[in-house]
Amino acid sequence: MTLNKERHTGFIKSTAATLGFHYCGIAEAVHLDDDARKLESWLQQGFHGKMQYMENYFDLRTNPGKLVPGAKSVITLLCNYFPAAHQQINVPKISKYAYGKDYHEVIRSKLNRFIQLIKEHIGEINGRGFVDSAPVLERSWAVRSGVGWVGKNGNLITRQQGSFFFIATLITDLDLIFDTAFANDYCGTCTKCLDACPTQAIRENKVIDGSRCISYFTIELKDEVIPPEMKNKFENWMFGCDICQDVCPWNRFSKPTSETEFTPIPEILNLSTEEWDSLSEEAFRRIFKSSPLKRSKFKGIQRNLRFISPDEIE
Repeated sequence: MTLNKERHTGFIKSTAATLGFHYCGIAEAVHLDDDARKLESWLQQGFHGKMQYMENYFDLRTNPGKLVPGAKSVITLLCNYFPAAHQQINVPKISKYAYGKDYHEVIRSKLNRFIQLIKEHIGEINGRGFVDSAPVLERSWAVRSGVGWVGKNGNLITRQQGSFFFIATLITDLDLIFDTAFANDYCGTCTKCLDACPTQAIRENKVIDGSRCISYFTIELKDEVIPPEMKNKFENWMFGCDICQDVCPWNRFSKPTSETEFTPIPEILNLSTEEWDSLSEEAFRRIFKSSPLKRSKFKGIQRNLRFISPDEIE
């Protein structure tokens, strides 16, 4: 049995690398009691804003056995998205994760292939892959898998390459060898992310007020109007926000991704403010049909552009 566990674990880790994942860690599938208490407190304080979906499926978020019956192992996979090229200066800013193709599609395809390969080489197993679209506490599992720690900005941070990673989770009934949980916190006394956040969304003790985050306002909030008290606080961020990651000292170790699907869309790098303002809905749909920007839709992008314009008041 031990030999099988070693062989299966080795296969999992080598396959993860072959599929283009940059890190792979494995944790025991247990109920996340402490995380359940923290999530409940976070929701009670209303830090999720109008993201009502965060209140749903509470028991699924903290119990992997509810998602995959008989779950034994939770596999955490990281995919680097740090770009080799960046936007022009003084244009509407877009979060780096959205430079290329929608990561949901890219990583979901990798996860489906991963499960297929497991079944071909190990046998019939029960498993499900998740990437930021299901009730999974991926950062908690990442820490338990030995990948890194959760920083003061709420992001998973690795000592090797910082935090510009997508996190994917694969829950399975496969019996594997577990990695040692990451026990250290290397943020130390640094408060760069707290100091830099223009909306004070980052609080003490690694608590993030999602209802004040620029990413929340520019992506998640579907209201026609962004609260006027946030005017002049977005620092020209039109879709998402990277401020707390850009100032993080650990991201000096970030290296450009080798994933070709995340190659920046030329327009994201090159459109001027005037070109964004004059972009037609037809052109938007054509250019960004495979981009995360489609989450905000053309109407949402227009709203965001108006809001960050110094000449307009919502």
